[in-house]
Formats: sequence, C-alpha cells, structure tokens
Amino acid sequence: MKIIHTIFWFIYFWLYLIMMIPGLFKAAWLQKKGRMEEYDAYISKHVGRWARSLLRAAGAKVTVHGMEHIPQEAAVFVSNHQGNFDVPIMLGHIGKPKALLAKAELAKLPFIRKWMKHLRCIFIDRNNVRQAIKSLNEAGKLVENNYSVVVFPEGTRSKNDELGEFKPGAFRIAAKTGVPIVPIRIQGSYKLMEVNGFWISPADVTVTILPPVPTKGLSKTEIAALPDQVKELIAAASYIE
Repeated sequence: MKIIHTIFWFIYFWLYLIMMIPGLFKAAWLQKKGRMEEYDAYISKHVGRWARSLLRAAGAKVTVHGMEHIPQEAAVFVSNHQGNFDVPIMLGHIGKPKALLAKAELAKLPFIRKWMKHLRCIFIDRNNVRQAIKSLNEAGKLVENNYSVVVFPEGTRSKNDELGEFKPGAFRIAAKTGVPIVPIRIQGSYKLMEVNGFWISPADVTVTILPPVPTKGLSKTEIAALPDQVKELIAAASYIE
C-alpha cells in the first residue's frame, strides 16, 4: 500500500507542477509590469495551495497552534527540521508570504526552481563557506526590504524528534536587521516519509508557532546566545498540546 501511495504522490506532484506552468507566465508578466504587491500575493496564493495539496495527497493531517504569534512586519522564522515535508508545511500553513533559505540541490529541479525564485528563495551551499556567507547576506537584504525568511538552522533533517545543533546564520540575519525571530516547532513530519525510508505514509503533524523573540538592541553576548535560547524554546514547545 505504501508503494502505491508513494507512486501516486509523485505522479500527482509532477502533474500539478505541469498544470501550474501557465501561472509561471502570469507571474513573470506581473513582475515585468512592476505590479509587485499583486505579484507577491499571486505567488503566495498559488504556492500555498500547491503545498497544502501535496500534504493532503500524502495523507498529512496538519494542526497549527499559535497563528496569533505571527508578526505583521518582516521576521525570521526559525524551525526545527524533521523531514522533506517541512518545506510544504512552512509554505502552506504559516500564512505569511515568505522566502526560504533552501539547500542548493533544490535549484536543480525543473519548475520548482522557477517557483522558488519567484518566492525569492535563496539557495545555499553549506559546503562552500564563501557562497554560504553570500547567501546569508542576500537573505539579510530581503529582510531589510520587508520580506520574511524561513530558515532551518539545523541544516539537515533530523528524521526524528531530536533537535540538532542550531547554526548561527539565521540569528545573525535577525540581529543585523533588528527583526524578530519566530520560533516554530514541527512535530511528526518525519513520519510521513523518513521513518518509512523512501515510502510515504499518512501521519499527524503538529506545528507550534511561539511568541516572537526580539533582537533589537541586543549585545554581542546576547546575540551569540540566541541559537541555544531559541533551540530551548522550540524543544520545550514539544510539550505544548
């Protein structure tokens, strides 16, 4: 059954992307005309709808707590990273238009690359220090222009409920621009795929959005402590019902 479910999901995944091709032309036209507010809303709407449909096709039942904690202004959303479905969860269930700091491998996928570029996603090669620094600087410029950014500071999937080390890049972006950090705990997403190897299986996923952590006026010592501070907040959120 898992094999059939997985094959169906991948067929659905690519067929949906093909059906969205006309949307790419409209997005490019809006961008060319400089209708940026309409452009951003269009991209967010269609990508969010696509992301939620992928989760439904996978059999994911996503419950979100704490939507009231999402600020009106730009923010750096920091989340733990359990599995491949964390990206559609963030794109489809957080509500606020946002860019992703994504691994460079995603830039090689047809159609997905185009939509991610429209989302202003930034591709980062963690094995190339110079390129990684450049990507973080680009993310900082986005935030300065009032666009929110999503970062998975562990850098890779945990594939379980454990949290890995939180790398400092996301927190430096927030501190440098003075925007709040919004900690997010994802629970159960690894059960959709990673716990089964490559096969997709239905699972319940809980997303907990925590109150923003301010970064304005922090000392160097306080900024350096942010990764561990936010990691502790996210770890504690696993006990919130």
